Amino acid sequence: MVKSPRMTNSKTSVVAFAATALLALQLGTASADGLQWNDAMKAADRALNESRYADAEEFLRTALEEAEKFEPGDRRLDLSLSRLATVLYFQGKYDEAERLYLRAVAILEKTLGPGHLRVSYILTGLAVIYQTQGKYQEAAPLLDRSLAIREKVLGPEHPDVASTLNNLGMLYSAQGQSAQAEIVYRRALVILEKVYGPGNFEVAGTVNNLGIFYSSQGRTAEAEQFLKRALRTREAALGMKHAEVAASLDNLGVFYSSQGRAAEAEPLLKRALAIQESIRGPSHPEVAISLGHLGALYESQGKPAEAEPLLKRALAIWEGLVGPNDVRVAGTLSNLAKIYKTEGKYAEAEPLLKRSLAILENTRGPKSPELATDLESYADLLRKMGRNPEAIEVEARAKGIRAELASASPPKRDQ
Repeated sequence: MVKSPRMTNSKTSVVAFAATALLALQLGTASADGLQWNDAMKAADRALNESRYADAEEFLRTALEEAEKFEPGDRRLDLSLSRLATVLYFQGKYDEAERLYLRAVAILEKTLGPGHLRVSYILTGLAVIYQTQGKYQEAAPLLDRSLAIREKVLGPEHPDVASTLNNLGMLYSAQGQSAQAEIVYRRALVILEKVYGPGNFEVAGTVNNLGIFYSSQGRTAEAEQFLKRALRTREAALGMKHAEVAASLDNLGVFYSSQGRAAEAEPLLKRALAIQESIRGPSHPEVAISLGHLGALYESQGKPAEAEPLLKRALAIWEGLVGPNDVRVAGTLSNLAKIYKTEGKYAEAEPLLKRSLAILENTRGPKSPELATDLESYADLLRKMGRNPEAIEVEARAKGIRAELASASPPKRDQ
């Protein structure tokens, strides 16, 4: 699987979790009967900040049990549902997260109305789940509706409107709708620059995403310009050792790696990893991402001895955080298999690729581009092992997926 730079989700479930913390505290301290709920919510917040997802889930399940006891219409119920859904999403438990978000939406639509601003945040969280699973047709109308709510309530030039446009840009880009992606990204950038100024930190996320988008389109000069701008903005606003700075370093390093500019990529990726480890500790998901990118760079340079320990460490982090069947585990397994294949360790590569394929089929579905990529890699491995009949069969399946993806023509939507 290819290296994936860090896109910046704006006002998605991640931000929504933090944004509701103060409101949760206020609601929980309003009466004595909410003390246990409030304690559970605060404990969950602490656990999430420390990437203790299993602990956060346990605390939030306790909070939800308490919230179920409150009077109908109590805001603490939808808050508990949405925050638990967010933590489940972080752990790759998409089905349950989806059910909780849907329940939260139903409650909010009934109590506050379908056009309430709070509804837009839950719709965005639900869309992120669908997008992660490659369910773009399900995600798109949710983001469209979220955008319509925010434009109506807040006006067309509000930063939260720009946030939804940013998320739509990510969706369009994933679907290959590059013209629409650039339009919404550019509109988001205009709004944010008008509100905050072009050098403000709040603009950096959209600038970052435009850089990644241009890289995916082969527009390398623009990609480098925007990725460097995002890095400069974050360094100026946050200092040289902030997690957001590390993310920008990582993105620029991945870009240089994709261009074969390893000498420029390596110090950026090393610096990003060092910052993430110093800030977040050795077992954080952001550390796993940086390890994966640096390992992939070494693999592309034909340095398996340097790449293998990094990818093994990334795999251990992901499995510990999200379990053995998450798409991020699949990506690391695939990259590790590539190293073994290069070294001629075919017997070690095959079970890793087969496991990655099983995860992708379960999480992304039987027609995803990621699955096609791994099938192609597996077919190549089978040929190297002298198992040509199996290779032909696997290759044919990959070609079928590619052909179906190429023929799919998602309808254009005006903005």
